[in-house]
Amino acid sequence: MSAEESGGEPRLAPPLTLATGLAAGLASGLLGVGGGIIIVPLLVAFIGLTQHQSHATSLAAIVPIATVGAARFALDGSIDYGLAGLLAAGSLVGAPLGAFLLARSSEGLLKLLFGLLVLAVSAQLLLS
Repeated sequence: MSAEESGGEPRLAPPLTLATGLAAGLASGLLGVGGGIIIVPLLVAFIGLTQHQSHATSLAAIVPIATVGAARFALDGSIDYGLAGLLAAGSLVGAPLGAFLLARSSEGLLKLLFGLLVLAVSAQLLLS
């Protein structure tokens, strides 16, 4: 469903969407982030999606981003598969629960929680 079909503002051209994906992939491969921290705010600010649509779209984009990044790191032998398996197991429970809560949260609450998360992570990284 496009932003126009859902009552949102019209989206910008596909090149901006591709640039958002490029930034997310670069950040993912370099810093281990990309989905939420890069894609969500750019989809809201520049593509015209709602906060809900941006979170959902970002999650759909994560699969190929993570697959390509993980394959590259696997070639270097950098992956701890035991830890990755435990993280995946927890995520298989957490993701549906999070999606359930996302669907029932207001736009304002999502923006507030997302902003607080980014600030908290930023502070932790800068202070550690």
